[in-house]
Amino acid sequence: MNIANTLRQHWAALRALLVFTVLLGLGYPLLIWLVAWIPGLHDKAEGSILTAGGKPVGSKLIGQLFSDAAGDPLPRYFQPRPSAAGAGYDPLSSGGSNLGPESVVDTPADPAKLAAGASATDAGFKPSLLTLVCSRSAAVARFEGLGDGSRPFCTGGGVGAVLSVIGPRDARGTVVRPSRVVSVNEPCQSIKQPFLDFYQGVRVECAVFGEDYSNGLIVPVRGAAPADPRVPADAVTASGSGLDPDISAAYADLQVARVAAARHVTPGQIQDVVRQYRAGRALGIFGEPTVNVVQLNLALDRRYPATA
Repeated sequence: MNIANTLRQHWAALRALLVFTVLLGLGYPLLIWLVAWIPGLHDKAEGSILTAGGKPVGSKLIGQLFSDAAGDPLPRYFQPRPSAAGAGYDPLSSGGSNLGPESVVDTPADPAKLAAGASATDAGFKPSLLTLVCSRSAAVARFEGLGDGSRPFCTGGGVGAVLSVIGPRDARGTVVRPSRVVSVNEPCQSIKQPFLDFYQGVRVECAVFGEDYSNGLIVPVRGAAPADPRVPADAVTASGSGLDPDISAAYADLQVARVAAARHVTPGQIQDVVRQYRAGRALGIFGEPTVNVVQLNLALDRRYPATA
């Protein structure tokens, strides 16, 4: 009886295995494959591939860099937002920088390695999120001819305006009588003087490599920059995936004049194309209007081709 019961149980298990193999291993994948051929869904199922001259050049779901061999942005193209995915928009390295709002102090570069010809990265420099935002804002302003990429908590040199205030503290941790103040993101070998001359009557020093300023109170200084910077937030921050193909309408509008000049057309002509690739809020209420950079640049190459 025990052997008979065991055989029946194994036979039932085998039948269940066969049934579920057919249903889930063959039937379900076949159903999904057939659904993918429904008009309106097939393009998405195939990766939303974009073509130029009959050849695939990208996907409207994944952003791209529009830069030259040296990594410099090409003036004739709308630029995407920054990307932390690999060297930029690498689908195999999708992800963000994992830097948060408390990332305001840079890891300085070793001046000896810099003097030996090493790059800042090879010399150990790791910018904070604040410095990344400040430097990107300054770079975008120069590229777009704005002349001013100032943002709150940024120095004029494009790094985080952050002080280490050293001195005795009260019960709440506030420094009551500063004895020393250091601009931690401004190394002495790279500046003539810190962004701020005095803080609470104490002269501000530049940062000396190898010194530890963590015993001081870290104080970001807002400065006089406007609350609404001319360079929008998506121009200086990366998306969570690092692959976002969209930019804000504000960032697209900022780039119109430069692209028009590079393609020798009027800003109005470029703006007309931008409107065609502008998407509204999701379901009319979520998010903000966006512009797909990859589709927009391909459309501009077809309509207003440029050789430089």
